[in-house]
Amino acid sequence: MSSVAETSAIALFCVFGFTISSLVVKRYRSPVTLPLPPGPPPLPVLGNALDIKGDEPWISYTEWGATYGDLIYSPVLNLDIIVINSEDVAKSLLEKRSHNFSDRPLGSVNKLRVGLSFVSALLGYGDTWRMHRRILHQAFRPAASVTYLPTQLRKARELLINLHDSPEDYEAHLQLFTASTIMSIVYGYTTAPRNDHLVNVVERAAAVATKVVSPARAAVLASFPALKSIPSWFPGVSFQREVVECRKYATEMVEAPFKYVQDKMASGATIRSMVSDAVKKDGGVVDPVRREAIKGASATAFLAGAETASSTLRNFVLAMVLNPQIQQRAQEEIDAIVGTDRLPTFGDRDSLPFVEAIIRETLRWHPVLPLGLAHATTSSDVFGGYAIPKGATIIANAWAMSRNEAKYPNASDFKPERWLKVDGSLVDERPDFVFGFGRRFCVGRHLAEASLWSAIASMLSIFNFIKSEEFEPKWTFGATSHPISFPCRIVPRSPCMTLETLTQMIQAETVV
Repeated sequence: MSSVAETSAIALFCVFGFTISSLVVKRYRSPVTLPLPPGPPPLPVLGNALDIKGDEPWISYTEWGATYGDLIYSPVLNLDIIVINSEDVAKSLLEKRSHNFSDRPLGSVNKLRVGLSFVSALLGYGDTWRMHRRILHQAFRPAASVTYLPTQLRKARELLINLHDSPEDYEAHLQLFTASTIMSIVYGYTTAPRNDHLVNVVERAAAVATKVVSPARAAVLASFPALKSIPSWFPGVSFQREVVECRKYATEMVEAPFKYVQDKMASGATIRSMVSDAVKKDGGVVDPVRREAIKGASATAFLAGAETASSTLRNFVLAMVLNPQIQQRAQEEIDAIVGTDRLPTFGDRDSLPFVEAIIRETLRWHPVLPLGLAHATTSSDVFGGYAIPKGATIIANAWAMSRNEAKYPNASDFKPERWLKVDGSLVDERPDFVFGFGRRFCVGRHLAEASLWSAIASMLSIFNFIKSEEFEPKWTFGATSHPISFPCRIVPRSPCMTLETLTQMIQAETVV
């Protein structure tokens, strides 16, 4: 049963199987002086649950924006949801009032003990989150991120070898590139070329976790807490089985790589990583609370970094297949600056503005987190004459921001030139909305962009991405979104670029 069908089944079961008076009382027990933001008329109890496009709620929210504006109230069951459809409003609330808009609304899901309490991005706003944030900032601040550039280039070269060897498996190669890069940086761990156990564990955990922590699931569980007691065998309800599965993989994802670092350090091996640096910072003796924070923050870096970067690279490949003229322009720029006798390095980055524009447009064109990660208010607030309730779920609709026609004309088109000035240099603006807002802004943003650049510049220098047959692009649904498999051919630009030649080129270079 799909997540949408399951949510509908659960909602109907609850409506007819439980007493709904408490919901009505909660909704109307505290009349407010100011009105709530505008939005589509809600049904009693269900709110707008039946109005939202189940697989793509960001589409519904964006369409509603044309009628109701940039701030929308859309209750779902017992959940107060405020949707933000513009960057300006998001910055006004999530950044300028970050003290009140930095919590997370996942309490009902976390009470299921799904095993995701370690995830920094899902932690409530408080001391534990601050400790995680300090650990992540220490590892991924701009000055620290520079030290990872050689690793990112080395992994990009491995990606080229894999694509040349078996281009039909490009999706697996892209996923291995992102996973192996972040595993090397976070744990000093070298992944296996195929079917690495730890990579497989994280992929399974991520797949289940995106369903377990979905906004729809959170709304149902917040409204009907008795559902948490329904046994896993109950017909039409699979979330309890997903909880057990998620807990199993999450525990292994946190413990196994951390133990790997411990064992390496105990053996005297000098492998630098985020985890070993954090442990050494404390002189090797870490108190239990900080120890758990290091484990959680490092697992979060892997879980978040691998999934989002892989999805973004799939969007890049799709964009190149659909826009061969853009691909050719980028390759001409690389050839003019780098030549054909070597591969691009980070020393070339400032001289390749069109490649940089492609990366920015890839991030904007189809955000891999269309709704970001929801915030929550710690206190009631007022904005633009509208009341924002305490405990409301605040959704920054990245999809709507990416489709702002005033800012991005023909927003559905892939147009890297929108990030360039008339003279060909880059504009100052970036699609920062894809990395979140305020105190919850993605701390790994610089690391992520460098990984994308190393992979994209390297692939463009060696390969052509060619449409092999006509198809209609489609994307997956859920907390994250990436293109569904599509037909394409990946071939070397030069017939002289054999696997042996490519290997020799990589071995001969000095990675900078």
